[in-house]
Amino acid sequence: MERRAVSTVGAWGGLSRRAAWLGTVIVVAGVLAAPAPAPAQPPVQTTGKATGKATVRLVDQAGLDAEISRQAGKVVVVDFWSTSCPPCVKEFPRLVALKKTHGERIACISFSLDYEGIDAPEELLPPVEAFLDKVGAGGIVNLLCTEEADAVYRKLDLVSVPAVSVYGPDGKLVQRFDEDDAAKRLKRPFTYDDVEGVVGRLLGK
Repeated sequence: MERRAVSTVGAWGGLSRRAAWLGTVIVVAGVLAAPAPAPAQPPVQTTGKATGKATVRLVDQAGLDAEISRQAGKVVVVDFWSTSCPPCVKEFPRLVALKKTHGERIACISFSLDYEGIDAPEELLPPVEAFLDKVGAGGIVNLLCTEEADAVYRKLDLVSVPAVSVYGPDGKLVQRFDEDDAAKRLKRPFTYDDVEGVVGRLLGK
């Protein structure tokens, strides 16, 4: 009896080994027959900008004038602004859109007047660059004025920002939009619709 029991156990043991072997063969065959997984795709870039990261140069007013001169032959739009000016921040993306619309036919320059004579202009680069990156301003010329804002206002006869100057291809000022001009000529605050109207006329549109 004991011998038959051992024999019976041995038979089942052999069957179990054969079943396990067959199961392994089936699993391996299934794996080999299964289609290969699709190659991993690179992550979709949802925040990158085709124009690249915005860079800011530190210049004084003379540096701005030199930049405008370098753009001779193009319509030039200069936006005088500050991160502390809500209307400036609201309208600024329109400057970026203007450049995207007209491409190399125009030059768009942002001239930040954030520096108010406290500490050093370099300390204002991080917040200014952060804002410019946020609005995708990598495709325009970005300048941060190293002169105290009030001094620049006096030189340019500006009451405050926002202000926008449009120059023709000959380098001459065609129209400046500011608080005084808006009150006298437009009888309302100016917007980039007004700026775009002048640019379109200069481009023959």
